[in-house]
Amino acid sequence: MDVLVVDNPDYVIPAQLRRQWLQAEHPGARVHIIPDIGKDDDSVAWAAHAMQFLGYAPDVVYSSEDYGPNWAHYMGAQHVMVDQPRQVVPMSGTIARRDILAAWDYLSPSVRAGLALRVVIVGAESTGTTTLARALADALHVPWVPEVGRFYTESILSDGGAWGNEDFYRIAHLQQSYEAAIAARSRGVIVCDTNTVATELWQRRYLGETTPHMHEIASQDKADLYVITGDEIPFVQDGIRDGEHIRHEMHQWFLEHIAATGVPFIVVTGSVKERLAATEQAARDMIERCRVVR
Repeated sequence: MDVLVVDNPDYVIPAQLRRQWLQAEHPGARVHIIPDIGKDDDSVAWAAHAMQFLGYAPDVVYSSEDYGPNWAHYMGAQHVMVDQPRQVVPMSGTIARRDILAAWDYLSPSVRAGLALRVVIVGAESTGTTTLARALADALHVPWVPEVGRFYTESILSDGGAWGNEDFYRIAHLQQSYEAAIAARSRGVIVCDTNTVATELWQRRYLGETTPHMHEIASQDKADLYVITGDEIPFVQDGIRDGEHIRHEMHQWFLEHIAATGVPFIVVTGSVKERLAATEQAARDMIERCRVVR
């Protein structure tokens, strides 16, 4: 089976990501990315364009669109119209983009994992990230994704091992895998207690630099709102923390690092109640803004 995915730089969701979703649901398919020719109403041009990449003319074309019969005709194919009024399955790409959360039940697990809205809580050591992440998840009635790196750190300390780059790559992949699994089973919104963009800074903290490979892994992260926890609260030792002396400097690292991502962010300070109130409002505003995929 061949699948053609049209690529246009103006599309919100990159073609490469859409290809990954299709490949995940249909492992045996040959998924090709083809350029948009910018001629939406030209069935003759699209027929030629499709056959150029397929290398053959299809026998049958199934579609739910007005353009389907003409497109099929110019490829010399039979056309079968499938539920054009959307009565059997009341969903389409256009409808889904108007409100992705309302369309959630019609999305496949891989698409859910990719599109779930994410509030990511980050910050230096002992600044209340986990407390805030859990409280926000409860307030929004959504799942939260714990920080994998903490459990990994406990394992490192238990055997006296030293940190290496491979440890950070492993943490990053584990965090992303865990996050994707929670996102796929969510109702469209999750709260993340850190992500691999933050792992870049922890690699810098312990090994002195962020490697290109770590940056490449982190570039795959999705975040719709970052929340940076303030460092004005007292440092609390929990048995594994060792960064009190660098905590304020790391807070500045986070401010600069997250600002460079271009993702909206807020900085929260004060009591747990004050932090939660500011974060919850920002999260609800983000959800309303991002549930429409333009």
